[in-house]
Amino acid sequence: MIWGELRSGNSVAAEGPIFPRIQPASEPVTETPAPSACVKPDETHAEETPLITIEDFSKIQLKVGTVTAAEKHPKADKLLKLKVDIGEAEPRQIIAGIAAVYPPELLVGRQIVIVANLTPAKLRGELSQGMLLAADMGENSMSLLSPDKNAPNGSKVR
Repeated sequence: MIWGELRSGNSVAAEGPIFPRIQPASEPVTETPAPSACVKPDETHAEETPLITIEDFSKIQLKVGTVTAAEKHPKADKLLKLKVDIGEAEPRQIIAGIAAVYPPELLVGRQIVIVANLTPAKLRGELSQGMLLAADMGENSMSLLSPDKNAPNGSKVR
């Protein structure tokens, strides 16, 4: 290749690091294989989520609850305002971004899994006292997590 002849849109194969890592003589030298093809920005992988310990996970309280009421959020098209009975004196209010997939009337009476010990937060002026769990299945598609058979409200998910 001659300087200045590389045209816009061409890809260049990656050959490995320009400055390889220097390892002390006491460590064995391992070669980093060069990638076989150039990785385009839209093909890059998302950063890996850091691992947590079992102690970290045990801090999360997942509970089963029944949706007792559901309505559209007054100030946001994508949000629903849910009341969820998790076995406490009063149902909890949870604000969830599921309005594009779940009409409110289909949620009442349904059991879901929530994060019960999440710090309450205001979302568009409404207090949310937890978070429901849903599988993200791509653009405008999700699936709420729920037990495969009826469970008592407040049951811990392990």
